[in-house]
Amino acid sequence: MRRYVITAALICLLGTLWYGLWTAVSPGTVAVGYLFMPLSMAVGGLSVRALRRAVPLAPAGHRFWLLLEICCYLFAAGFSVLAVDAFRMAPDLPEMPPAGAVLIGAGVLVAMWGVAQVPLGVTSWYERGKQWLDRTIAFLGCATVLWHFGISPMFWSADPWSTSALSVLLLACLFAAGSITKVAYIAGGPVDRRAMRLVASTGLIAALVALLAVLGGYLGILPGQAVCMPVCGLLIALGVRRQASATRNPRAVGKGNLWLPYLAVLAVDVPVADVLIRSWHWAPGVWEGRLVVSAAVVVTGLVALRQFVVYRENARLLREKQQSEERLRHEATHDPLTGLANRSLFRYSLDRVLETAPATVLLADLDEFKTVNDSLGHDAGDSLLFAFARVLLDAAGPGAEVARLAGDEFAVLLPGDTTGAEVAERIAAATAVPISDQRLLVKFSAGLATAPPGTPASDVLRQADAALYAAKERGRGNWVRYAGGMERPASAHARLGGDLRRALDAGEFRIVYQPIVSLDDSRIVGVEALVRWEHPERGMVSPIDFIPAAERTGLIVPLGRWVLRETCRQAAAWLAEFGPDVLDKAAPNVSVRQLHDPDFVNDVAAALADFGLPANRLVLELTESAVLRGQHVSRVLHELHDMGVRLALDDFGTGESSLSLLRAFPAAIVKLDKSFVDGIELDEPDTPEAHARQAVARAVAQLADALGLDTVAEGIENQEQADRLRRLGYHVGQGYHLGRPMPAEKITEIFAAGRVKAAA
Repeated sequence: MRRYVITAALICLLGTLWYGLWTAVSPGTVAVGYLFMPLSMAVGGLSVRALRRAVPLAPAGHRFWLLLEICCYLFAAGFSVLAVDAFRMAPDLPEMPPAGAVLIGAGVLVAMWGVAQVPLGVTSWYERGKQWLDRTIAFLGCATVLWHFGISPMFWSADPWSTSALSVLLLACLFAAGSITKVAYIAGGPVDRRAMRLVASTGLIAALVALLAVLGGYLGILPGQAVCMPVCGLLIALGVRRQASATRNPRAVGKGNLWLPYLAVLAVDVPVADVLIRSWHWAPGVWEGRLVVSAAVVVTGLVALRQFVVYRENARLLREKQQSEERLRHEATHDPLTGLANRSLFRYSLDRVLETAPATVLLADLDEFKTVNDSLGHDAGDSLLFAFARVLLDAAGPGAEVARLAGDEFAVLLPGDTTGAEVAERIAAATAVPISDQRLLVKFSAGLATAPPGTPASDVLRQADAALYAAKERGRGNWVRYAGGMERPASAHARLGGDLRRALDAGEFRIVYQPIVSLDDSRIVGVEALVRWEHPERGMVSPIDFIPAAERTGLIVPLGRWVLRETCRQAAAWLAEFGPDVLDKAAPNVSVRQLHDPDFVNDVAAALADFGLPANRLVLELTESAVLRGQHVSRVLHELHDMGVRLALDDFGTGESSLSLLRAFPAAIVKLDKSFVDGIELDEPDTPEAHARQAVARAVAQLADALGLDTVAEGIENQEQADRLRRLGYHVGQGYHLGRPMPAEKITEIFAAGRVKAAA
């Protein structure tokens, strides 16, 4: 596009040089000054044509530049007609011929239509209306100035201008005002903002020509034709080059100018001051003064309307800001799921109450909530939490504040005259029937604590938490009021969880192996791996104490991984030392938290591969509660079964779905619970319960045999029990009579002694 810019610039330079030379020595005919404008506009049109052919444009941009090209050609034709008249009438200056005025006026109208079609990126009717109000103010302000100082003097001149010239200049001034107004609000889009500014500047050239004509009279016409007006073609060529550059290298979208209406108000004051100072504007038959004042009044009224719109918008924005702040405050202090107060708001409310009055706090959580999440999914868990929140709200009554502190833990702040016992009873009654969309029957545990005024809120919450812990120790569905000393077991339990992490890192855990024995020949056929904790200060810690803490803290996963790998290592070592017939099974226990660990199957595969233990020698012992944990657990168990790992159902017969599990669960071994072995040696059971235990033991053996499953009887305490179980169909047993849990070294000695005996 550069050659068109250079050509248009040369035409402008030639026009300026010619006018300077003509002013000095008057060479040749004055009509030569009328040639530069049509040449310049022809170059501008050709530059637009080159742009449309060479650069891909959006439809709206292509339409604008096409209309501008037509405008250039119409201008070139109209000013060519004027140039022909100039040569015909030389040495006099010609008036605007009607044909030229029609062509030029059509060009201005086409340009105005093209500018009007440029999109501003405003879509809503409200924003479009505001923008039209601003643009109307700006347009009237600009148009009033251009009229008063450009067109009006020509109109009221003693030697009036021709109608054709006045019409062309009037359209040019309207184009200037409209273009300036339009360009001020273009923030970006299919037509480059700077290119539009260059094109709009051509309207100011027309205003400048009118001003020269007014100030210079007859002598002001020629410089307008030879020097000023050819600049229009140069501006268009520059705009084309800018559009081509912007299309190839787009820039960030800017913002529209919002200050133009205010400048328009200031601009309209200038003509008002002029008509007030110079009295001829109010002469009879001259309506210039009234026109200018009327325009100023309209502009002022529109500005007042604009300010009202701005006031309304600011008021709306202020309301929205206040609503947003209120919403943010609510979200910061309330639970999004239940809508209850959260921990921070509950703590604040408790502090406020304790400043002047006693307060009672009830802490409650759902028993076995994790089971609901694991088996039915988190949506069911969320539904249950929401339903339980409604139960608490109804049970707490007016004047109480209910909050969700975390997970399934809730708190109720009761007025000082409420003991909390009746609230706990109402909660118990409400949860005695199924709740939530899934109609779940749940139990809750609760702890109550009452404190006098001035008690720190943290002390009250700690006491209620200690009471909640005591309630959980008593079993499901209990509530307990705080009493002195309740913190000690809870704090000890908390410290136990911290000690577990340290013990795991320090290697304080040990594995002992309880023999699994053949009831036919008393030979060890397998071992069950049991974990023990040798605490450096407390000595041997019972699994009953630390396994629940490990489950609660999630440390059961790394602990179980260590037990699994150590069991596989030791079993592989025994097989390597004593041969493949020495051990049929090595059985570590697996918790439900391990089954939910996404890496558990990979951990099992890695342990078998790292130590070279055959998969069928590894038996994973699981309880019925672990097996009944949803689709994920079922998928994990089948993956383990497909690997060749055998699965044992521990404590069989104590659950509610034992028989149905044998069809859905890929079990290889069934371990009869100790409760069915106790008293089985009696020929005449002394109670109906003992008789039922014998019947169950017999039925389990028969059922397992029919399904092709191995059986292991647990808790054998004497030889009579072993003999009776063998007669009932059990061939493998486990218990203190057959072998207590012992270190791996002791098992190794037994295997070594057996090898010596076999050799002898």
